[in-house]
Amino acid sequence: MNNQRPEMFVPALIGGGVAGVLSGIPLFNCLCCLWIIGGAMLASYLLAKNSPVALSTGDGAIVGAFSGIIAAVVHTVISIPFAKVTADLMQKFLEYLPEYTEEMPSGLKNLMRGGGEGISIPLFFLGLVITAIVFSILGVLGGIIGISLFGKKFLPAKPEGGGDVPKDTSYR
Repeated sequence: MNNQRPEMFVPALIGGGVAGVLSGIPLFNCLCCLWIIGGAMLASYLLAKNSPVALSTGDGAIVGAFSGIIAAVVHTVISIPFAKVTADLMQKFLEYLPEYTEEMPSGLKNLMRGGGEGISIPLFFLGLVITAIVFSILGVLGGIIGISLFGKKFLPAKPEGGGDVPKDTSYR
């Protein structure tokens, strides 16, 4: 048996990059979890396509986790330019909210006053770590699904003579 391990970085980079871009753009991020699972499935497809050996579900889980971590970083970088637009939209939403509610929660007025201040560096990195954890879990799920769909299966080897594989007749 050939124990070559396939290269996982390039498929994870491609799958994670695609998933990170699609989940970072505001109009497309409503399907964020599906983009991450789909990106990990793409990574496992690319891994299986280039692999000379059959892959296990562990291989799919590893490439999916790497894909999820890469998607988290790309998602964070892509969403930075859209943060101001998103904050402005949230501020407008919070300004119009009292017109449609009878009673406002006490902390919501403070949120409305401090909504445009931005985010601190420690909170930014905390958000990145939490996003990386969630995306890597979703990536593992997508990688396992992808390997089960696209992974190569072992086929029985043909005998030396080139004929068909003999049938098991031990039950007679």
